[in-house]
Amino acid sequence: MKTYGKIIGVGSYLPEKVITNDDISKIVDTSDEWIKSRTGICERRLADEKTSTSMLALNAAKAAISDAKIDPKKIDLIIVATCTPDMQFPSTACILQSKLGLNNIPCFDISAACSGFNYAITVANSFIISKQAKTILVVGADTLAKYLDWTDRGTCILFGDGAGAVVMEAANDGSGVLASVLGAEGSGGHLLTFRGGGSIGPMNRVLIDEKEYCIKMKGSEVFKFAVRVLEDGTRLVLKKAKLKIPDINLLIPHQANIRIIDHAIKKLGLSKENVYVNLQKYGNTSAASIPIAIFEAKQEGRIKSGDIVVIVGFGAGLTYGANLIKF
Repeated sequence: MKTYGKIIGVGSYLPEKVITNDDISKIVDTSDEWIKSRTGICERRLADEKTSTSMLALNAAKAAISDAKIDPKKIDLIIVATCTPDMQFPSTACILQSKLGLNNIPCFDISAACSGFNYAITVANSFIISKQAKTILVVGADTLAKYLDWTDRGTCILFGDGAGAVVMEAANDGSGVLASVLGAEGSGGHLLTFRGGGSIGPMNRVLIDEKEYCIKMKGSEVFKFAVRVLEDGTRLVLKKAKLKIPDINLLIPHQANIRIIDHAIKKLGLSKENVYVNLQKYGNTSAASIPIAIFEAKQEGRIKSGDIVVIVGFGAGLTYGANLIKF
């Protein structure tokens, strides 16, 4: 039987600080009712100034390794999906490797924003299928709240911080990541940006004053893209696996906006009982949103052995991705 990358351990970590909609309404002209009706978000978690992305990743990684019940030294590759690395270099994956006390294994980051975890899972699965690695730690971690303009009602209500992780291992029992789809529409990259710090926006006072060190988004255009690719990505990955919508036990979409999710599942003809949503608690945690949701769905008994789970997301780039996983 063909070898695939099987998820054998899951973990997550959320900062302790909770910011509610009412808290935000004291900063910017909005209200709990306005935010909930437009996004479905009630609260989100924020990392403090001293807490880095790698620190969140470390806690999630330790939880996933513990859940997998393996010796961490079995890990032969670390992939971190993040668009908020600790620094430009070294990679957050290398920093995480050091914090885990592991040495001499390859480590790298993937930058695909909110699609990052889907990209990372696909890459990890490819390493396993090609026998370049046997046991892989995959982490999605972001601290986007550090880069918000708290006067911009269109973005400051959406994002939170967090990390999720999985351990993948080679398996030939018919389970694992059975199909993957990745894509990008770079022509739409200007719709969701964070310029500051890059080679076209190195640090200077003008960019700071113009808030180029903050996330900027054209919400309505991103909304349309998101609804389209959540549906298309799900259908494409099912087709690749030679399965159909009724075969899905659980759909885990990127947790960005409840209206995006509702529009997409309506088009797919899925019932809400077959879709996992936890964005009301955490907001959009970018690359962390799907692995956090996988962890919580397993904790709640929503994912059982043998279940077919589709994870699908979208993000800046504009990027999208989907993976079909048999647990």
